Amino acid sequence: MNDAAFPAVAGLAAPRGHYSHVAAGGGLAFVSGQLPLDAAGEPRADLPLDEQATLALRNVQAALAAAGCGWRDVMKVTVYLAGVEHWPAFDQAYRRVLGDARPARAVVPVPALHYGVRVEIEAVALQPTL
Repeated sequence: MNDAAFPAVAGLAAPRGHYSHVAAGGGLAFVSGQLPLDAAGEPRADLPLDEQATLALRNVQAALAAAGCGWRDVMKVTVYLAGVEHWPAFDQAYRRVLGDARPARAVVPVPALHYGVRVEIEAVALQPTL
């Protein structure tokens, strides 16, 4: 039985590439890497890192919600950060948005990201049973 679902995500523009914002099935939800894009799908590389991180995290949160999940359901987060020097500012935004949720996390410094943004975030969550 194939229970895969690729729900539309309210508040996010359609992906520009051949992928879904979130794929769910088998009790898991996989959120594709989310960039700091506004609701129209425009990259916000002009924002300070803190605001880029907050926007990308809110995009992850919207994708999680489309799969019936929230931050407390997230098991693993992977963060791609253009420059390890941005880690402290990213971590502050992450703490503020996630609150008490403390999923496993990896922060991977990279030389550059698409559209010149400084952060991309993906997540894996357990879907709550109804």
